Amino acid sequence: MKPICVPCQRFYRPKKNGVLLLEGMPIGQDVKPGTAEPEKWAPYKVWVGDLWECEGCGHETIAGVPSLPVTEHYQSDFKRYAECVTHKVNDC
Repeated sequence: MKPICVPCQRFYRPKKNGVLLLEGMPIGQDVKPGTAEPEKWAPYKVWVGDLWECEGCGHETIAGVPSLPVTEHYQSDFKRYAECVTHKVNDC
């Protein structure tokens, strides 16, 4: 089933398939997630997913992310994939 926008009561529509997403790992203790302290997050994993958009309110979400990443920070191809990332997540 497609993702659903609860406030708009509409299905999200696919905007772009196969977007690359960079997951960060916290540097240190008590690091705030999201955009609060982006300098305290280091590149960790690259994932691929599909970007969806609600045509009612314009909200975007990424769904369809598989259970294994494309690559991780210690792998030789990590830098190549990380350069192509279009979205980030700083949370754990």
